[in-house]
Amino acid sequence: MVGNESAMEISEQEFEETINNSYKLVVVDFFAEWCMPCLMLSPVIEEFADRMKDVKFVKINIDENESLAEKYKVSSVPTLVIFKEGSEIDRINGNILGEEIEKKINEHLD
Repeated sequence: MVGNESAMEISEQEFEETINNSYKLVVVDFFAEWCMPCLMLSPVIEEFADRMKDVKFVKINIDENESLAEKYKVSSVPTLVIFKEGSEIDRINGNILGEEIEKKINEHLD
């Protein structure tokens, strides 16, 4: 499996295809450019994307993809939503430590 180069930003049109891909897990970072905790979390997500090769990391800008944020009931940012085989299996709200995020992701890897 090809590793991630980075956690790239995707649009609503790319979302369904992305969460139904061949990766074990997909972590979607719902963010906003005006959100300081989101900006602080971004390098952590980038580091995970570089290191965790069987997990796909993507970003969704809630201001540009409002209907997707509404569909997944994202009421605050940052929110990380973890998908497996196209279905949401977990979420992390707020700016928590990278170690806690990694622990939660690893709980869902086979």
